[in-house]
Amino acid sequence: MSLLFVKQLQITMKIKTDLSIQDNGFVFDPVTGESYTLNPIGLEMLRCLVEGKSKEEIRHYFLDKYELDVWGFEKAYLDFMALLDKNHLISHE
Repeated sequence: MSLLFVKQLQITMKIKTDLSIQDNGFVFDPVTGESYTLNPIGLEMLRCLVEGKSKEEIRHYFLDKYELDVWGFEKAYLDFMALLDKNHLISHE
């Protein structure tokens, strides 16, 4: 039996600074003209990222605020980051 070990890489990702984010979850990218709609949880996560919070800070915030386990948070966070990346709303540094 073989085991696969995956080392998590620390990559700094930055949210585009020119996004317009509304309280109702509407997000507009003036560079591309694209618009997006986030649910309340996605909006909270995006705001945390815009504020420059680390993944660990965001995890603590969500685990304290919602009935969520660590694995649930990890999946939601990674899915959300993949969605932001797919839509070119983050840059990798």
